Amino acid sequence: MSATRRGTLVLLATGVAAVTWWAMRMLVGRGAATPPEVPWLVIAVELVIAGVVLSMGWAVRQFQQGRRPDLNPLRAARTVVLAKAACYTGALLTGWYGGQALSLLTDADVPGNPARAGAAGLAVLGAVALAVAGLVVEHWCRIPPPDADAPTLTRDPDPTAG
Repeated sequence: MSATRRGTLVLLATGVAAVTWWAMRMLVGRGAATPPEVPWLVIAVELVIAGVVLSMGWAVRQFQQGRRPDLNPLRAARTVVLAKAACYTGALLTGWYGGQALSLLTDADVPGNPARAGAAGLAVLGAVALAVAGLVVEHWCRIPPPDADAPTLTRDPDPTAG
């Protein structure tokens, strides 16, 4: 599994933000109501998930530094997968709430829209924290390359020869 590229996450968040902004502009232009204010619970959940990802990654980091005597390899693998999921989820949510905030700010003269845009902006910050936590944990879970002096296992190209 390769490391997540920051550029991919930025491109994903930008694309989702553009589509969200466009869709909201189209729907509001046709008379649909603007979305309700983003609940504070969304921001809290984003930050709690980021904390869980960091704590799981910290255990893997401690094992690699020799400060933790045992770690189940399956748990380490699941931690890497969780970190990658946090990266992409954070990027998607950044785009979703960012597009909402942009759309609401373009209609700032409508009563209530500035408050909704502010709440969406805070949700963007929580989503960015989630993506950054995923990137950090992915970095912590990298396995160092093998030593050049270490013996490597090679397979005999012709098993019948011998």
